[in-house]
Amino acid sequence: MRIFLAILLTLIAVNSFAYTIKTIKYEGMVQMSESVALRMLKFDIGDTVDDKMLDASIKTYYKQGYFEDIWIDIKEDGALTFHFKEKPLISKIELKGWKEDDSETMDSVIQIKVGSQYDEKKLEAAKKRIIEAINQEAKIDSVVEISKELLDNGSYKVTFLVNEGEEIIIEELLYSGAVGLKSDEFDSMIANKEREFMGWFWGRNDGKMKVADLAYDPLRIRDLYMQHGYLDIDVKEPFVKVNFDNYTAEMSYQIKEGEVYTISGISIEQEKHVVDDALIKELIKLKTGKAFNVQTFREDSQRIKTLIADLSYAFVQIVPDLKKNKEKKEVEVVFKIMPGEKVKIRNVVISGNSRTLDRIVRRELYLGPGDMYSLTDLSDSRNALGRLGFFDGNTIEEKRIDGKTMDLVVKVKEAPTGNIQLGGGYGSYGGLLVSVAVDDRNVWGSGIDVGVKAERSSLTSNYSFTISNPRLNDSDFSGNFSVYTSDYEYNDYSVLSDGFTTGIGHRFTRYISGHVGYGFSANSYDIKEDANLTGVAAYLFENYTKSSVTLSAKYDNTDDFYLPRKGFMLSQSIEKAGIGADANFVKFRTNFGAFKGLEEYVGFDLIARYKARFYYAKETGYLPEAERFYMGGIGSVRGYESYSLSPKTAEDVNATDGIRRYGGEYTASNSFELSFPLVPKAKMRLVTYLDWGVIGTSEESTVDYTVKDVSRGGFGAGLEWFSPVGPIQLMFSKPLAEEEGDKTAVFEFTMGQRF
Repeated sequence: MRIFLAILLTLIAVNSFAYTIKTIKYEGMVQMSESVALRMLKFDIGDTVDDKMLDASIKTYYKQGYFEDIWIDIKEDGALTFHFKEKPLISKIELKGWKEDDSETMDSVIQIKVGSQYDEKKLEAAKKRIIEAINQEAKIDSVVEISKELLDNGSYKVTFLVNEGEEIIIEELLYSGAVGLKSDEFDSMIANKEREFMGWFWGRNDGKMKVADLAYDPLRIRDLYMQHGYLDIDVKEPFVKVNFDNYTAEMSYQIKEGEVYTISGISIEQEKHVVDDALIKELIKLKTGKAFNVQTFREDSQRIKTLIADLSYAFVQIVPDLKKNKEKKEVEVVFKIMPGEKVKIRNVVISGNSRTLDRIVRRELYLGPGDMYSLTDLSDSRNALGRLGFFDGNTIEEKRIDGKTMDLVVKVKEAPTGNIQLGGGYGSYGGLLVSVAVDDRNVWGSGIDVGVKAERSSLTSNYSFTISNPRLNDSDFSGNFSVYTSDYEYNDYSVLSDGFTTGIGHRFTRYISGHVGYGFSANSYDIKEDANLTGVAAYLFENYTKSSVTLSAKYDNTDDFYLPRKGFMLSQSIEKAGIGADANFVKFRTNFGAFKGLEEYVGFDLIARYKARFYYAKETGYLPEAERFYMGGIGSVRGYESYSLSPKTAEDVNATDGIRRYGGEYTASNSFELSFPLVPKAKMRLVTYLDWGVIGTSEESTVDYTVKDVSRGGFGAGLEWFSPVGPIQLMFSKPLAEEEGDKTAVFEFTMGQRF
């Protein structure tokens, strides 16, 4: 009887929970297509399923994260229907109380897009990221609440309500056990520092605690010790005592220094011999008998890596091995080199160039499909793209295919290179300025520079057309042509010029280029009505023509056109005038610029610049007044009006009326600048600077005058801005060594020049 009942119950169970599927339908599903949903099922039409199989299918769909509820309906005729209640969408996201309306914060911190589905877990994760971000700003006890509002269309409006916490100020920072190094040396390495007097002032420590850096500061102190040979250094995590009544803190480190290790020997172990050990040893700066320095060791490793990687070993690894002798306090330094296999470039993919043609990008790359890998070529390619000035940034990613091949993915971000302007302003020297200009350094993405300019001010006018191609037919040759008419008013006279220039250049190496050009101009003077020509040679102000040939060479290994952070530029030109025209002279122009990004030393994007120029003119027949040099203004010595600094005539050198300035035959100037990030999102920077220059002339060229060389300086601060219409510089200056009669300038601005 029991056996019979068991069999009967089994038959009933099978009959109740086993179904033969005839049709499958989906109701309420929007986020996922039916074809995808069908592929996710473990059964098909015609199969027999049970409740376990149906439960498994529901769980599979639920894991996709699109649905709030799922249930099924199955008919006796085998019609299976899945019903879905999808999660509502988020149609609006707001951030209140902290960085409101900051799109960058929305992307990097909240990481939830409008139109995504409402998900409690994702909202909680965003909440945690907000608190972590605020903690990195040295604030604790922050509170974030999430408010949701169901809108009429069934979507949610989500608001993150932030109550920022308080900043913790480190009032005291102690180092127990620090003997070999002074605690003051740690300040250059660590992020959490003791508050100094007037800590709010620039360059002083404000003492704000950076919670995210607490775990890394001991490692930074340890690294500093290892730069001085302390290989047994042990730095514990800091003990922090916080007073929550006034949000101040006391911190202390426990340090066990150990002894300084000297280098007993340096050896090289190559897993596979790919280069002579002697060549590697030439790169190593560590010296036997000297204290070990981990920073020098890293730099040596990088130099070795570059050497090997330039031989196509893209995946080379330099593994350190420090064999310590604790009794003798010596260390043997071993560079273990694992080169891997030689790597060939399979393909180069260009992306992000929505305007610039692919070939314009490719011709600046020193690696292409089929080439063997070179780390130096890769680095030089990045810098070459930056020097174009076409892009707001570029990266070259190395995509490994296998041990012997890789793809290079070049990602660029287009920058505005052309504009049409109609605007005005007020310059310190030019007075009221009204300009209309059309210029594009990358017209139609071709790399060709075309400009039509019409500029008019109270003291100057300039109309010109220019066209230049830095890579004729994608070759190493360049060409340029321009035609112009201009009227420049100097301090005591105006020069009207009509002319043209043309030339051809050639790039000899990655950094060195040359150019030969020809120019012709017809020039006339317009002397002021109240000009006093007494004692001034009249021939200096005769109308003249100029026909000249210019030879120039340039070295440029900088990494960006407008805002370089490394490298230097050096250019030299020689102009010879006197080819079938009135003017007859030789001019030499030398320009130099050095750039260094200091972020690795100071922790923010600080850029140091040094610029210098030296110009010299030698009369070989006739050197017109307008061809002499003048100093002052942006580009030479700020704080003085443009063209206002010059040797003066003998009569009353301090007079302000009549013709007193007659130009110099040589001039030299120096500028030192520090550029600080001001508003990174708006591409604004603050620059401080110090200029100094000298201008003079030779005795024999001024028989009628008493020569007086001029030496002046200036300092100040300004704004550098990559505006939508191009780079703009606004400079506020204070003159140095000012003398009576000098024409000073407190404010100057330029547009379109590289910084």
